[in-house]
Amino acid sequence: MSRIAGVDQRPASERTPVRRTARAAALVLLVLTTSTGCTGGVEGSPGAAGLRDPYFPKLGNGGYDVTHYDLVLDVDPAAHRLSGTATITARATQDLSAFNLDLDGLTVRSATVEGRPAAVNRAGHELTLRPDAGVADRLRKGRTFRTVVRYSGSPKTITDPDGSKEGWLRTADGSVALGEPTGSMAWFPGNNHPSDKASYDIAVTVPAGLTAVSNGEPASRRGSGTTTTFRWHVPEPMASYLATVAIGRFDTKSSTTADGIEVFTAADTTVAKDSARILARVPEVVKWEVERFGPYPFSATGAIVERHGDAGYALETQNRPVFAGPPDAGLLVHEMAHQWFGDSVTPESWRDMWLNEGLATYAEWLWEADKEGVPIQDLFDAAFEDDDNWAFPPADPPTAADISQAPVYGRGAMVVHKVRQAVDDDRRFFALVRGWTKAHRHGNATTADFTAYVEKATGKDLTELWDTWLYGRSRPAPKD
Repeated sequence: MSRIAGVDQRPASERTPVRRTARAAALVLLVLTTSTGCTGGVEGSPGAAGLRDPYFPKLGNGGYDVTHYDLVLDVDPAAHRLSGTATITARATQDLSAFNLDLDGLTVRSATVEGRPAAVNRAGHELTLRPDAGVADRLRKGRTFRTVVRYSGSPKTITDPDGSKEGWLRTADGSVALGEPTGSMAWFPGNNHPSDKASYDIAVTVPAGLTAVSNGEPASRRGSGTTTTFRWHVPEPMASYLATVAIGRFDTKSSTTADGIEVFTAADTTVAKDSARILARVPEVVKWEVERFGPYPFSATGAIVERHGDAGYALETQNRPVFAGPPDAGLLVHEMAHQWFGDSVTPESWRDMWLNEGLATYAEWLWEADKEGVPIQDLFDAAFEDDDNWAFPPADPPTAADISQAPVYGRGAMVVHKVRQAVDDDRRFFALVRGWTKAHRHGNATTADFTAYVEKATGKDLTELWDTWLYGRSRPAPKD
């Protein structure tokens, strides 16, 4: 993401009760009043309604791990209406009597688990599904089960704690979905936390004349005269906040790199001409980053460029980042670096966001050094002198409103440079970075994982480095 100085493109809820049959309501009442947590004979206990994230404790859900989302959407941007069917394949991590999904603002029409109707209760963005007793065996620990949720309504825009907008955003000729950190639940139900990654299939039907762009590989495009359906396939694991759909009038281009990576770019027709030159550099940037960070982690790449003001900021949506107008080279480098740092190696919680932004910002510094001859130390010194970077430790933002603020980016990059200086050998440093992206490829990682990895790879006790640069609350003397 880019919301702060230097990379800035910066720019609750409807509570519709679900109609239940008397029998379903009775099941809900039974579960709420029984001490065993059983639902009409379904043994086990309810999955947690949140994962206790340090900043968003109610995001995500416990008791299961999603392995695949199949999303089928019918969108009418002019009427601001969305109808969706989400088929969610998950593995139970405990014996479940009930489980939760995150969905904010849209109305659930029906839900089934393993083909049998499930009772649905709603509290804010939390959907609680209580499956029929006949599928109890499928909800035991280690078993895989399938949930289908049908929903519709006017998707909402969510305001972040820092005031930026996400979720489902209207644009001049369509809409764009942006999910960091909470916005995915504005357009599909799921386990909305970065720690639960899954593969995706996304099909979007839009009025004829519009294009729907999403993550992954373009699978098909079929028109019916009045509408067109675009299908996208994401084979690698993806966190929900990285999913996107952009609908509008786009100039699209596709190609394949020498390494077989599919490149798909889409630029709003009003900025397509101004975007052409920078989008043509996507393969060049990917190749440059592969040399520094290791093999590209996905089968597809590209970018989505909205017209100025539609999105308000850039976001590293998986495979093809979204930009609010044509980006410059540094911003393109930053968001493409996130394909390694954030998209493939995803933070375990939102406290670990500096692992995304610090490394992506350092990628910008590397690009400036390689392509423009700017010494890395000069960029470090400028960041060091910037008072904003010392507002709080990058690994410990004080509130949810701070996770996208300057220290996470600038001081995060300073941490990376201090690691490079501690290694004191560029060949070994870049080997360390490539080893990090390999060790956690398509997984999740914490700050503790990173510090332990670096110390093991270097054979050094770097406690002083972490205490000063990662967790220190005051600016050290310049000599440090």
